[in-house]
Amino acid sequence: MTFRFAVFDIDGTLVDSRAIITACMDKAFIGAGMPPPGFERTRRVIGLSLAPGLAYLAPQADDALRTLILESYRTAFFEMRQDPTFHSPAYDGADALLRSLLADNWVLGIATGKSRRGLDAMLEQHAWGHLFQAHFCADDGPGKPHPHMVLENMRVVGAQPDQTLVIGDSEHDMAMAIAAGTTAIGVSWGFGTTEEMLAAGAVRVTHQMGELEEALKSHELSL
Repeated sequence: MTFRFAVFDIDGTLVDSRAIITACMDKAFIGAGMPPPGFERTRRVIGLSLAPGLAYLAPQADDALRTLILESYRTAFFEMRQDPTFHSPAYDGADALLRSLLADNWVLGIATGKSRRGLDAMLEQHAWGHLFQAHFCADDGPGKPHPHMVLENMRVVGAQPDQTLVIGDSEHDMAMAIAAGTTAIGVSWGFGTTEEMLAAGAVRVTHQMGELEEALKSHELSL
């Protein structure tokens, strides 16, 4: 039987967190007395750990100011999660895709720039915790585009690079996958553009959840 391992990004790939992340980042910048970056700039750092992301968004800020923005962002996200109406919806078809892959004997993992607290909250919200055999995040070591999270996912489940597909919505996801020696497949409904992901090494960018499922199941993987 072919061993098939799919490592998923979360934000912008399985869960539509575009509005929430943008709102929290804008609030953090405003609270620090700086102009909000807005979606177009914020989207370029989604997937990265917060520190390098802020280095891009606030290149003129000193370390103290970046630390203030970072803590303000975390506080804004934490407060938003405490709101009873808080919800980061899964993209249509995401849950069905994951369960279809499991039914077809795939092994699933996660590589996300979220904190461990944020990842755990997301898995609990969508009742996905039991679907993934491995999951690594920004708290576990070097963040994207470093291959660490993908390599750790493969180590835990015993997968080889030629048995592994990495699915994400940004150039950082694609670069991470390539650095780990795996295959990168992009999705166009999140934060990145098709052109950015192809330039970063994606073998294909899909535009609907059904197309993603077809791309995964038709891709040739090693035994």
